[in-house]
Amino acid sequence: MLKLLGRSNSINVRKVLWTLDELGLAFDHAESAGDDLRTPAFLAMNPNAMIPVLQDHEMVLWESNAICRYLAGREARDDLLPASPAPRALVDQWMDWQATELNNAWRYAFLSLVRKSPAHQDPQAVAASIAAWNRHMRIVDDRLSRTGAFIAGPTFTLADVVIGLASYRWTMTPIERPVLPAVAAWTARLAQRPAYAAHCANGKP
Repeated sequence: MLKLLGRSNSINVRKVLWTLDELGLAFDHAESAGDDLRTPAFLAMNPNAMIPVLQDHEMVLWESNAICRYLAGREARDDLLPASPAPRALVDQWMDWQATELNNAWRYAFLSLVRKSPAHQDPQAVAASIAAWNRHMRIVDDRLSRTGAFIAGPTFTLADVVIGLASYRWTMTPIERPVLPAVAAWTARLAQRPAYAAHCANGKP
């Protein structure tokens, strides 16, 4: 039996929950949080003391995008993670971009405005983070205007899962945002998927 550790309000845990739902997999979910992440038992699984962590029998895996890829590969779901090198590379490219470029853009503003972190209250840094976030979302909009459908091309993939969550967070954070028609149309397409409503557009930014 698969076991997922991590609180369900975490954007990275929600990536995995959404993927599990798309795959129709049964799993146990342990809402690990707080001091649980610092126990010797948890640190033995993930020395970074971060969530999510996936257990699949003897297999233990951390890093949310890696977990999503593993699950899609485990189930041979070439629709979510193509087997052919070129389509696979496009999905990987956008997933990696989300984890590095997009996440780094929104982090300061989100921690300041939503999480109310005392360590993230520099107005100039907040403004810079908002500007970077909007700039990166324009990249998403341009990409979607080119594909006319989903991030990696004409069909839904894991790239839509990870960027879909970041996009929803963008709409839920109290900032000024540009109008991005292709993102809005893509969001409407994602909204047709039950797993999107359950794990992404569920009121949690």
